[in-house]
Amino acid sequence: MKRDEALDVVKESLAEIVPDADFAALGPDDKFRDALELDSLDFLSFIEILGRRTGIRIDDEDTPNLTTLSDSADFLVARTE
Repeated sequence: MKRDEALDVVKESLAEIVPDADFAALGPDDKFRDALELDSLDFLSFIEILGRRTGIRIDDEDTPNLTTLSDSADFLVARTE
């Protein structure tokens, strides 16, 4: 998966939880849990949706790598290489 594709998948997954998210205002290194006001259940839903969309197994120890757009895209790219 290329980085642009990974970013799109991350944004699409987040949009399922926060349909009105303004991704243009969200910087690549902004923690989206804070910026999009995700609670723990929302974040878990994001992880599940991301895993389902990509077919990538996401374990508990992976979640620190999924807190920003940039980190999440990097994670996906690394897992699909």
